Amino acid sequence: MRSFLQAVPSLNRRSFLRVGTAAAGGLLAALFFDRPANAQEAAPPPPPKNYPPDAFVHVRPDGQIVITVNRVELGQGIQTALPMVLADEMDADWSRVVAEIAPAGEVYKDPILGIQIVGGSSSIPNSFQQYRELGAKMRAMLVAAAADRWHVTADQCRAENSVVYGPGTRSASYAELSTEAAGKAVPEKVRLKDPSQFKIIGQRVRRLDGKAKCDGSQKFGMDVDLPGMKIALVARPPVFGGRVRALDDKDSRSIAGVVDVFEIPLAHGTGVAVVADRFWPAKQARDRLKIDWDLSGIEHADSAELRGRYKKLARTAGLVAISRGDPAAMDRIPAERRVIAEFDFPYLAHTPMEPLNVTVRFDGDRAEAWTTTQMPTFEQLAVAGILGVKPDQVTFHVGFGGGAFGRRGSLDEHVIREAAVIAKRFPRAPVKLIWTREDDVRGGYYRPLFAHRVEIGLGKDGMPLAWKHVVVGQSFLIGSKFEPLAVKNGVDPLLVEGAANAGYSIPNFQVWEHHPKVSVPVLWWRSVGNSHNSFVVETLIDELAARARIDPIAYRLKLLDADAKKQRAVLALLQEKAGWRGSLPPSHAAGIACTEYYGTAVACAVDVSIENNRPRIHRATMAIHCGIAVNPLTLENQCQGGIGFGLTQLMAKGAITLKGGRVEQRNFDGYTPPYMVDAPVTADVHIVPSTDAPTGAGEAPVPAISPAVVNALSRLTGRRYRSLPLTTI
Repeated sequence: MRSFLQAVPSLNRRSFLRVGTAAAGGLLAALFFDRPANAQEAAPPPPPKNYPPDAFVHVRPDGQIVITVNRVELGQGIQTALPMVLADEMDADWSRVVAEIAPAGEVYKDPILGIQIVGGSSSIPNSFQQYRELGAKMRAMLVAAAADRWHVTADQCRAENSVVYGPGTRSASYAELSTEAAGKAVPEKVRLKDPSQFKIIGQRVRRLDGKAKCDGSQKFGMDVDLPGMKIALVARPPVFGGRVRALDDKDSRSIAGVVDVFEIPLAHGTGVAVVADRFWPAKQARDRLKIDWDLSGIEHADSAELRGRYKKLARTAGLVAISRGDPAAMDRIPAERRVIAEFDFPYLAHTPMEPLNVTVRFDGDRAEAWTTTQMPTFEQLAVAGILGVKPDQVTFHVGFGGGAFGRRGSLDEHVIREAAVIAKRFPRAPVKLIWTREDDVRGGYYRPLFAHRVEIGLGKDGMPLAWKHVVVGQSFLIGSKFEPLAVKNGVDPLLVEGAANAGYSIPNFQVWEHHPKVSVPVLWWRSVGNSHNSFVVETLIDELAARARIDPIAYRLKLLDADAKKQRAVLALLQEKAGWRGSLPPSHAAGIACTEYYGTAVACAVDVSIENNRPRIHRATMAIHCGIAVNPLTLENQCQGGIGFGLTQLMAKGAITLKGGRVEQRNFDGYTPPYMVDAPVTADVHIVPSTDAPTGAGEAPVPAISPAVVNALSRLTGRRYRSLPLTTI
């Protein structure tokens, strides 16, 4: 996902503040960014925009500091991390800080990407500087207000813990100074703290939303309950792209509480919406629908057929994603020093714990939406387009999300489009559309099915001299509105990330891709291309290390590019922290993997045995280098959560399969996530100390765990595992 995000036109770092006094008292501030630095010189400057003054910070009269976060909280801890950054530079009293999620709006767009988005682990990297500047400017304005009050210079004052101190015994709280500070000019430049001066950044800080999530008071999209609200469910075709030929809804309409039943357009085909006063009547009514589906003229995708077709494609050169050195070098390497490996990976669902849901109310000339989305900018536009109003006539409330993993960042806004179409039929009545677990498991938007073929030519020292790698899988960028931004010469960078840029120094290196068109809707899945490419690369590197009889960490250190400093650092830290590798019981084995996801390096070691024909992970040790760690506690949580999520693709029932166009799984009984027994007994996380600019950590830990586990299994069984999920060991 990050490759796509990096292609979005960037904005520069120059910023300014708009401030004012809140109606209820206190200081309000908003941070905005100017137009892109690389904009064409001939283009006229955009007209001034009048933003709301309370966009990011509100110092309330009671001393509470409300910080608005321009990212949706999906469990990644951003509602704590970004307030930590701002509060540190502001010298705020952390015990008085609360956080709010920003609604959709121009001011809340990513300062680098120019759209409001959560994805590609970009939240901290892209907003770290933004929130530091905002905090520093707020502090400067409060200090200036105190200096004027006491008739001294700002240099004679200092701020600490939400209090400004002046000469002698003078002091004033931020709350006391807020009204005066609101009238101060915003400084164009401020001096940011040296990292050695941080008091909050770098500390293990408990999450601001932790208590509410533990006591059940935190509200999610599913908790939205408005007066007169209707519940909508949609019956979707059993094969992607199917259409309603005939509908018998007599039994459905007879159920008490059912309001209406009607056909609606879907992103792929058509469906039937059932609207009722409550969920259960809507569910019963949908179950009683008698629909004659027209499934003619559409593809009936089949997993077995796709695997066979992809395998054949993988044996042919495709579009060149990267080519380094001599493509003919492989021909000069004798057959006994070549390794050929073929891999296949299934479709994977996201299955976030909170089912997909959207609430929309249409009042004729205005609308409101309540949802959790990774892309508020585009979903607000989608609602406006369907309802025939302007985007600024759609009030867009972004709530907490019970997980996402890419699923709430669709490229076609299909969920909210369905909700808007239904809500348009019920003016002034809020309508909540719910995708049940079965809807989501069978509804598509999976991580694509993939096939790989790799041929490696080795030197006499056991190190690779040539590497030829073909990746076959659907592209979800091609055909979307983002294709012009990210796809160059037909090459989708997301298909090959983790393979084309793994960081290993191989003189003759080629990666090709094929992206066949298939009717199954696909989408990014946490860590995107790295989820499968890193598995291929890291299991093969491990195989080469074993063949060369070199320790897997030493082998990787020898093979890595000289400038792969972060990967070298995590491997060195792992070497130190995973000393247990040398003293395992006879029935145990250690596995290693090292990955890099857009500037964040992760190395993982696992202690594995086999119990009941499934891997038992006794210990996982992970080292991570993500620059400065804003909140080490959250970073540790992210790594442990990434381990759990990354194990999904190893589970025996961790696959979405299609037969005759129909998805065979329907819920967690058929698509089984990792259970407690599958998680490591212990999982320790170690962070490489750094003052470098921060990089993301939400996705980087995911791709390392599966190859590490499989590398351990190979040591136990003598087999190489090239097909997932692990149905047999």
